[in-house]
Amino acid sequence: MSEIQSEIGPRIGDQVFEALQASILSGEYRSGDRLRIRQLAASLGTSVMPVRESLARLEAVGLVETSPHRGAVVKTFTAEELLQIYSVRRILEVEATVQGARKLDEVGRARLDEEFAAMEAALDSGDASKYLDHDEELLATIYSASGNPVLVETIRALWLRCRAYKLVGARLEIAAADTVPLLKHQRRLMDAVDVGDPAAAAEVTAESFDDAVRRIRAGLGDQAAV
Repeated sequence: MSEIQSEIGPRIGDQVFEALQASILSGEYRSGDRLRIRQLAASLGTSVMPVRESLARLEAVGLVETSPHRGAVVKTFTAEELLQIYSVRRILEVEATVQGARKLDEVGRARLDEEFAAMEAALDSGDASKYLDHDEELLATIYSASGNPVLVETIRALWLRCRAYKLVGARLEIAAADTVPLLKHQRRLMDAVDVGDPAAAAEVTAESFDDAVRRIRAGLGDQAAV
């Protein structure tokens, strides 16, 4: 983790928060890892106060959890919690797909091609984190075309909460040299958008969630955690 550049004012707290969030989302800190305040402050080159405040903010968005005995750790989700998140995501993202597919313009469609190409490049280089970044931006391009920023912000918040699980899944596919599952739904989604068929696009989105739920049930079991 890089050292935070010294600045006066609340910006230091924002920098610490962004650095810690990036480290969690990239997988540098994994589910269950302890987040020791003094060690983090030393590595970031700051005092303990902005680290403590940032951990509280990360807990509020669902990336960190605290306990009396362990202190702060990267949030661990049970299979049941993941299934609940994916259930809500399915509802919201199917609706966002319908609305966005109806309104996506040529500029937005070109952006889909750019993000898809970046996804392929990330997979070729074995970078699961960058793959997820571009996957989310591809979807966000469609969802944002809906013109409903509250819907998109809510979806992004849920993406953050299950990022660790998605990262593990992408890494497993890359390690198995089988990246087809990581691209098939996006390709079909783009095809549906191309022909102006919001219903078909929504069906692809729903199928992608049904596949994800099957993977969670098969890979984690009722009591497993990620």
